[in-house]
Amino acid sequence: QVQLVESGGGLVQAGGSLRLFCAVSGRTFSAYAMGWFRQAPGKEREFVAAISSGGGMTNSADSVKGRFTISRDNVKNTVSLQMNSLKPEDTAVYYCAAASRRYPIRGSEGYDYWGQGTQVTVSL
Repeated sequence: QVQLVESGGGLVQAGGSLRLFCAVSGRTFSAYAMGWFRQAPGKEREFVAAISSGGGMTNSADSVKGRFTISRDNVKNTVSLQMNSLKPEDTAVYYCAAASRRYPIRGSEGYDYWGQGTQVTVSL
């Protein structure tokens, strides 16, 4: 079993930055590709970014490219999402997820474990 706990969410003005963290415990962290997803009120959960198990390959949604960066620390068992130039449309609950595979994927169905989520609110 793998447990994921997100932190770092909060309220920020448009144009500001936040860094989300996901602490992972349980089985070997370095065996899992990791991803971030988000869900805004009334909308479906959507892919944000993903990173390979070794950290050498990333993938991100077009809506966040150039603004968000995913990274991981396989010693500390954490994955982070640095979010810059935030926009009101980035407001959502952000979820961390782990996939039992090497390479990053976009589809939520490919992920085996999920965190509880952390709220990010971007005001005008």
